[in-house]
Amino acid sequence: MSLAHVASLRSEDPYRKVGASALDFDNRVIGTAYNGLAPGYDPPEGFWDDRDDRQKFMLHAEVNLCSLFIRGQARIVATTTMPCTACMQTLCAYGIKEIYYHETYKASDAPLIAEKYGIKLEQVTTFPRTQSPLL
Repeated sequence: MSLAHVASLRSEDPYRKVGASALDFDNRVIGTAYNGLAPGYDPPEGFWDDRDDRQKFMLHAEVNLCSLFIRGQARIVATTTMPCTACMQTLCAYGIKEIYYHETYKASDAPLIAEKYGIKLEQVTTFPRTQSPLL
């Protein structure tokens, strides 16, 4: 979860920063990702002003994460926010067996999808965060 949190800090989105990380079957990190724009896209002036308008152009952290591995390679995914319905479907398609999240997303059908497909979906309310002794 800490890796997902650190990944979220890279998001360009000033309103919602989401991060995700994936582990393989040997518990090795195989990827970290965050929500953001497509690679190489340079948003025009004012792009971030209208949250509703720009939202459809944002690539979710889970989708970006899945682009880093092949189906069946990842066993665990940690996300800073519960996957939305579409991202939960994507994680299912990639064969993810365990998903951990920090913040709840009420508009998501992730719990129902996880139950239907036998995927462990668990909220993590606390996790270690390293703080600099200089803070």
